[in-house]
Amino acid sequence: MTTRKGRRKDPPGRPEHGFGHYLRDMMYGASDGVVTTLAVVAGASGAAFEPRVGLVLGLANLVADGLSMGVSNYLGLKSELQQEGQSVRKEQPWRHGAATLAAFVVAGAVPLLAYLPLRPARLSVLELALVLSALTLAAVGATRAPYVGRSRWRSALEVVSLAMAAAGAAWLVGHLARGLMNGA
Repeated sequence: MTTRKGRRKDPPGRPEHGFGHYLRDMMYGASDGVVTTLAVVAGASGAAFEPRVGLVLGLANLVADGLSMGVSNYLGLKSELQQEGQSVRKEQPWRHGAATLAAFVVAGAVPLLAYLPLRPARLSVLELALVLSALTLAAVGATRAPYVGRSRWRSALEVVSLAMAAAGAAWLVGHLARGLMNGA
């Protein structure tokens, strides 16, 4: 959106500065960080990989996908601004990319905490990763709620349910792949 003077105007309800200005970037990064890292943990668990393999895959995902998301957000916003003839310098797309990357890495590291040796013996790596991820995603959803005019519970439930569906799909793929590998 642009004003009559040609300056970029944020969508209604989106502040020009502060946390709310980067809400989309951080929601995108945090939710994708948790979901993709949890999916790696779930897939590795479904395939019955050794825990250290799941940890290595999770760390590789955290770095590669986090950088990819940050760079993609930067390039996407920069392209949009250039297409609209807006000032790239004023909007500073690199800050949006950095917000996405930071949120991805911080939130995406949570499922990997399940690999720490301090894990309760009664919980598997996958079970602890699911619990930690659900709590993190609920917090992400609840943080989003006031900015989108929804209840904290409803927003948290939406984010958690979508992520758990993705984790379930990843576990199933890992489990099916394990069956194919064992049968081959």
